[in-house]
Amino acid sequence: MRIRPIAEGDLDELQALARETGVGFTSLPENREFLAAKIATAISAFEERTPVDQRLYFFVLEDETQGKLAGCCAIEGQVGREVPFYHYRLGTLAHSSVQLDLHRTIDTLFLSSDHTGDAEVASLFLRPEYRGRDRRHERNGALLSMMRWLFMAEFRDRFPEKVLAEMRGVFDEHGKSPFWHCLGSHFFPLDFDEADRLTGLGQKSFIGELMPKFPIYTPFLSEEARACIGQVHEQTRPALAMLKQEGLRWEGYIDIFDGGPTVEAYIDDVRGVRLSRRCRVEVAEAPAVAARPRWLAATTGMAGFRAAWVGRGPDAAGVIALSPQEAARLEVGAGDTLRILDTEEEA
Repeated sequence: MRIRPIAEGDLDELQALARETGVGFTSLPENREFLAAKIATAISAFEERTPVDQRLYFFVLEDETQGKLAGCCAIEGQVGREVPFYHYRLGTLAHSSVQLDLHRTIDTLFLSSDHTGDAEVASLFLRPEYRGRDRRHERNGALLSMMRWLFMAEFRDRFPEKVLAEMRGVFDEHGKSPFWHCLGSHFFPLDFDEADRLTGLGQKSFIGELMPKFPIYTPFLSEEARACIGQVHEQTRPALAMLKQEGLRWEGYIDIFDGGPTVEAYIDDVRGVRLSRRCRVEVAEAPAVAARPRWLAATTGMAGFRAAWVGRGPDAAGVIALSPQEAARLEVGAGDTLRILDTEEEA
């Protein structure tokens, strides 16, 4: 299994991935023309033909033995520069009456564009058959999630100060969002799937045009909708746990459609960025292999970026020994440089 930039020939497989993501996965709609444009945009970003603040770096997890894509993930260079990037910000309003000697605080939701200009890690999806049900696949999700920190660390000057991640919110057993049903449906003459589809296609102007500009008092929402605020879809819990381990935290911002949390951090504070480092490659015929992979390795070129697990870390001189198979997977040779991360090192 290895990570690489998406390529033109991946369109069919990407569309198959989009078909499997399910409701609420806004960033990967099943629209062939849109996906083809996304691939072209990503290729331009990796070739550095796109301005830094408009780049979308889109990666795929490739199963070399099956010749298919097992998953995908992405990094948005900066959000909100071309199309407004909206959230609700959870706040508090205080009301008091001297005459009655009463003081009340009430939770509110404000429409916000506070994250404009931040980077975003997005579009993480792993096909069900590649999730951790057996030892072969137990670290595929971690590979998809954590390789993005190595990429951002290696090309740190291409990114702003902060990074965020939007988490998919709660849906009931019928695939319906209680938060949307109670709030968004009253302002948009659309069902959730259509609003979600338009947002995924980048058509977001209707949000600012139709959503209320004044604070929304959460006690007016149903109990079911309030319970969704800042909570995640059950399939999103592992991804959220990995992001929290890296230092991303919820600061009170939620998705305006499903109420899912947005977590964030300063990029330089992210564990994988701080602890990753460069080392030199040697190729050995039969190097020692750890029982469970904990070392993540990534190449240092952008257009030819590759990432994969390797069976060992570097020696005291900063040299890492790769097997011929590992070197071929990463497309490196003796004397080349890798950026590596011990994923179990304490922060």
